[in-house]
Amino acid sequence: MQIVSKIRRKGLLYLLVGFLLGVIPAFGQEEHAQNGEAEKTSHTEGAFNAGEFIIDHVTDKYEWHLWGPHENPVSIPLPVILYSGSKGLSVFLSSKFEHGHVAYDGYRMKEGAIVSEDGSEFYDFSLTKAVAGILITSILVLWLFISIAKTYTRRQGQAPKGVQSLLEPLILFVRDDIAKASIGEKQYMKFMPLLLTLFFFIWISNFIGLIPTFPGVMGNISVAFALASIVLVLTLFIGKKHYWEHILWMPGVPAWVKIFLLTPIEIVGVIQRPAVLMIRIFANIAAGHIVILAFVCLIFVFGSTSDAGGWGFSPISMLFALFMNAMELLVAFLQAFVFTLLTAMYIGACVEEPHHAEH
Repeated sequence: MQIVSKIRRKGLLYLLVGFLLGVIPAFGQEEHAQNGEAEKTSHTEGAFNAGEFIIDHVTDKYEWHLWGPHENPVSIPLPVILYSGSKGLSVFLSSKFEHGHVAYDGYRMKEGAIVSEDGSEFYDFSLTKAVAGILITSILVLWLFISIAKTYTRRQGQAPKGVQSLLEPLILFVRDDIAKASIGEKQYMKFMPLLLTLFFFIWISNFIGLIPTFPGVMGNISVAFALASIVLVLTLFIGKKHYWEHILWMPGVPAWVKIFLLTPIEIVGVIQRPAVLMIRIFANIAAGHIVILAFVCLIFVFGSTSDAGGWGFSPISMLFALFMNAMELLVAFLQAFVFTLLTAMYIGACVEEPHHAEH
């Protein structure tokens, strides 16, 4: 009974750690074999792999993992939407794969990705965990701004109240300290919807990513790439003649310098700026989750050597991980601010009037 009680206490501690830090791990243990060789093999196969654990948590999934061991977790299946020229359209839930153990409709789950059994090419339009996170964030942003707009219409001339009073300082912050300062008084208003959408989408999605079992949307390189692509396409189309003149043919500079040096550098810079936006936000958000998971993994790494090691290091690991979680609250806002500010600066450079026009 003492052994059973000890195991229960240990399991409750692991569950508490997982809930506090954004993961809910549960690991099964291999039964020890009777002879020494079988016991060694079982220990090797059942050893905790911190790298696999971390990568499994930060990569996208076709299901919403809630809790339980990864071989047979408690999860919410998400819609799988595939189209192949030979098989046509296939729509089903990811639970049909039974966590990768069986094939369904000519497709199989292999190392977290869907592959065709006959090797044929197909298009994947599935609703993954990251896409579900995008939809949740988008719905929240829409609800917030629609409710605020209705409140402004209903309470014209009155003091802010409720959600309006909470978000109005942030809206004014984006308007006055980002849009006006970076784009200018004359043209900032036409870009306010974009800047507000970027700021609140990134900020809210980062906060959602700190909730246990919820996806860290901005820690997905595809999402960061999509936002950076929007900025790139926008700057390509709104750039004025003065802007493109300085990019493609800088006035007052010898032709050979323009052709062989300045123009290539400027063209690379046009593409590089959104790329920097993408890498910065992806790396910062993903790194925060990886560091937190690394502290969680240390509990099990030390615990694999002895029970005393796991129990002894648990408080230290929890404190560091909680500290990182608190830092992530600041990073959630900071990354939204930096992405929006740099976007506004790029827009400002594109629409800036030539200086000689002022004189």
